[in-house]
Parts: sequence; C-alpha cells; structure tokens
Amino acid sequence: MLRSPSGGAGSGTAARDSGLMSIGTVLNVLRDEFPEVTISKIRFLESEGLVEPQRTPSGYRKFSAGDVERLGHVLRMQRDHYLPLRVIREHLDAMERGEAAPLPLVGRQRIGEAVPEPSEAPVAPAVARIGRADLLAAAGIDEGTLQEWESYGLIAPVQDGAYDAEAVTVASLVAELGRFGIEPRHLRVMKAAADREAGLVDQVVAPLKRHRNPQTRAHAEERTKELAALAVRLHAALVTTALGIRLP
Repeated sequence: MLRSPSGGAGSGTAARDSGLMSIGTVLNVLRDEFPEVTISKIRFLESEGLVEPQRTPSGYRKFSAGDVERLGHVLRMQRDHYLPLRVIREHLDAMERGEAAPLPLVGRQRIGEAVPEPSEAPVAPAVARIGRADLLAAAGIDEGTLQEWESYGLIAPVQDGAYDAEAVTVASLVAELGRFGIEPRHLRVMKAAADREAGLVDQVVAPLKRHRNPQTRAHAEERTKELAALAVRLHAALVTTALGIRLP
C-alpha cells in the first residue's frame, strides 16, 4: 500500500473521512508534507494521468482517500528522486498491477541502467540532474520548443548541458499554459518576478551562508526552503486576490 501524504498509512484527514474531498481539502492535506504544492499543480498531475478524481454533475473534482495517497506518492517521488512524470506514472501503474517495480534513478544513474550494488554505490548523493533528451521526453516537447523557452530564460542548463530536475516541472507548466494560449514571451514577467523573489530570499539567508559555523551554514539551506515555500504561497494568494476569484 502506498504511504499517505503525511508519511503513514491511514493517517491525516484522508483516513478520518472516507468520503470524497474537494480539491481545496486535498490541497490542505498535502501541504502538511508538501508546502509548495498548489491547486494548479494538482490539476496538472491530473491532466498528465497521474490521478483520476471523480466529477460532480457540475464539474467539480472529488478526490478519494486513494487519490490523495497516490498524489502524495507522486509528489514524494518528484521531491526525493527527481523522476520525470512519465517514469513515475509507469512505476505506479506497475505497482498497482502487482509487478516488481524497482525505483528508476535520474542523475548520475541513467534510467534503465542496472542499480549498483551497495558496495559500488557512491558515497556522495547523486546530483539531481536530467539530460536534455530526458527533459524533452518528460515534457513532451521538441527541440525547437525547448530552444524557444531557453531564449526567454524560462529554462536553462546548469552544467555540462544537463538540467536541474525542477526543469521538468517548469517545462510541464509552460506547456500547460500554452494550451490556454499563453505563449513563452508572455511568461517573461513571471520569470522576472520569480528572480526578484529569489533575490529577496537570498538576501535574507546570505548572513547564514557566510557564517563560520558549519551548522549555521547548513541551516541556511533549510531556511531557504522555508522562505521559498512561503513566497510561493503568498504569490499564489496575491494572484487569486488580484483576479477576484475563489478556487474550487
């Protein structure tokens, strides 16, 4: 059985309520473990076939406890293992069929290669990187589209032509927005806002990063994640407030 989003089977709201949940309730459940998750992210995972909630006659999504559990597993695999959604979907489908499904790796270990024995495993954790071909496949785009997005600064390789694993999420969201007629050139304002927000967070944690105490410097990373999650939630709230809408 897949773990619940809070880390234990049968825990949290999903276990207490055997009925169906709205997308807003699901968001609150997931945010205990994934503070950066948004309603748009949940909708995107649905569009990619990772979860299939029921629909009311009026079109509202209704999620079961199993749906929430599956979403938590998907988000956990993205966060902890940096896997493309296509690979996650295939892995979960194999598990549900009762097949043995070793977890694929992305980064130094290529998808499809044999997993090294414990004695051969590197001491340092694998760098979260994804190759260009894997990024194209995961996002379902072609080379020309990726080049266009790069020209607008929406996606950029980090080193040796590889990409940060989060580039998969960015590419998928840019593609989803494109289905609504929002072109990459329209997203430059979002990229600029994100850069300013990142600069603000970096300014706050900069003293911790420069500290002589190694533990204090290590704490800077956790503080950065915490501030980034808060910035994302504030940004989402400000956008919905400016639009005068209430998400279902």
